[in-house]
Amino acid sequence: MIVSASYRTDIPAFYGRWFLRRLAAGEAWVRNPYGGKPYRVSLLPADVDAFVFWTRNLAPFAEALAAVEQRWVPYVIQYTVTGYPAALETGVPPAEHAIQQIRAVAERRGRAATVWRYDPILFTDLTPPEWHRETFAHLAHRLALHVDEVTVSFCNIYRKTARNLGTIAQRQGFAWRDPDTHERRAFLAELAAIAAGEGLRLTVCSQPELEQPAVDAAACIDTARLSRLAGRPIAVRQKGNRPGCLCAEGRDIGAYDTCAHGCGYCYAVQYAGKAQQAVRAHDPSRDRLG
Repeated sequence: MIVSASYRTDIPAFYGRWFLRRLAAGEAWVRNPYGGKPYRVSLLPADVDAFVFWTRNLAPFAEALAAVEQRWVPYVIQYTVTGYPAALETGVPPAEHAIQQIRAVAERRGRAATVWRYDPILFTDLTPPEWHRETFAHLAHRLALHVDEVTVSFCNIYRKTARNLGTIAQRQGFAWRDPDTHERRAFLAELAAIAAGEGLRLTVCSQPELEQPAVDAAACIDTARLSRLAGRPIAVRQKGNRPGCLCAEGRDIGAYDTCAHGCGYCYAVQYAGKAQQAVRAHDPSRDRLG
């Protein structure tokens, strides 16, 4: 079994103590996001083949990551670094902070242990295409020695995304737009060339219409990468969580509406205030988040 922690929230940034306690207890309970009964996920060493951690700030997770390493369980970190202005990501640490965290992991575990995520790509007055080209090139150059893959995607404009973006755009005085498929494909071809120049493979997450030469499909829960890190085969069936997703099956232990980074485009949070309240009210001794 592969445990995902978590594409629903940033466990490393906000819930490291909770994760440590769950690791010691050998289990975590998960609130079913679709309204069913809560369910148990075993965290016993005999039951966990690997972890995938999703984060924008690994620093608070140092003790928990050390505990995972002491168990000799392989892991991959999906680390999002965009360098967006604070108007779009109000609580995310600066890109330089993330670069140093990724570098530290690479020094201990190698380049394969972290995948850099430059997503979602959002075109606004604050982040027009040229801004993305320059920022992506800068980050790719800084990260090239520490990662071997960069995963990208364009922002999916769900109803709550459009609402939250509209509110922030009005308050901050900028506009945003959703480019068509032709423009997206052309833009990713440019980013792929920049990535290749730095020795990085560029992949696109769950947007198969954007795949093209030098832009492969991403598998964020990737058994091939985890197997290389483990030094043994990790055989888990492919089971994506949405159309176009090539991830291996994973058991996610996070909860929606609990990430307080304040990203204006976030699909996992209905309202920023709700997530901030969840962090303030969090009890690390509980058996579940949310």
